[in-house]
Amino acid sequence: MRADRLFGYGAVLGFAGDLLTGDPRRGHPVAAFGRAAAACERALWRDDRARGTVFTALCAGGAVAAATAASRLARRSPAASVALTGAATWAVLGGTSLAREARTVGAALAAGDLRLARERLPHLCGRDPQALDGQQIARAVVESVAENTSDAVVGALVWGALGGVPGLVGFRAVNTLDAMVGHRSPRYRRFGWASARLDDVAGYPGSRLTAALTVLAAPNRRAAWRTWRTDGPKHPSPNAGPVEASFAGALGVRLGGTLSYGGRIERRPVLGDGNRPVEVADIERAVRLSRRVSALALATCVAGRYVLRGSGRGTR
Repeated sequence: MRADRLFGYGAVLGFAGDLLTGDPRRGHPVAAFGRAAAACERALWRDDRARGTVFTALCAGGAVAAATAASRLARRSPAASVALTGAATWAVLGGTSLAREARTVGAALAAGDLRLARERLPHLCGRDPQALDGQQIARAVVESVAENTSDAVVGALVWGALGGVPGLVGFRAVNTLDAMVGHRSPRYRRFGWASARLDDVAGYPGSRLTAALTVLAAPNRRAAWRTWRTDGPKHPSPNAGPVEASFAGALGVRLGGTLSYGGRIERRPVLGDGNRPVEVADIERAVRLSRRVSALALATCVAGRYVLRGSGRGTR
């Protein structure tokens, strides 16, 4: 049986697994990787880029090497190959947990429980929740849903289509390292440089596909396209910009503006400047849009791998 078909079956199986179960509270493979990376950081940390580059290479390279070895063993059996791809896809996707956390914050805001909303927001993003009112929390949730649709779903599927199980695992490893050490705090400004730059490179194709599929799935495609092309380049992140801007246009809301991370104030450009402010009801709309984009990404990546593998055989 062709390897691209085996990948397709496994990817669909893993996607369905995430849809049905989400992330387990204990024993998640990504959490285990995070603990191993944290131990490696404690051993290697110095305030310089060279040490950070070694840390990134060891952690991401080790994850890819382990996934490659497992893939080679699984090739002996189609069933094992499908099972491994399904397990890896389930492990690296986070769409269901993203939707669950967003809806939890949305329900708290709808009930007027600002304390609970502030308590749950750190499960979605790293902003300082105590300084935010209800509308600002709702905006933060919509922005997080948009960005993590790319980071937690589409980007992983893209790299799975390109590199199979090692691609899936490698992307999640890089994304996890960026979340751990890629921010610009005094401790990680130099040490986390390599992880942050590698995440920018790895996230590039997924973010563009996410933006394109958001336009396709948007109620107002013209507005989503226009906001992506006009406002996306204004964002300081090369990958979050296209995604958040396309969501802003698709939902007809205004994103961006003043943010607070770890006591550090950032004033970001406004995305969708002529749109209305985010409302609590927009959280559910963003989650549903994310679901549509994720399903389209699965279909696109499975079909894309089939086409690429087929054309590659034809040129030999």
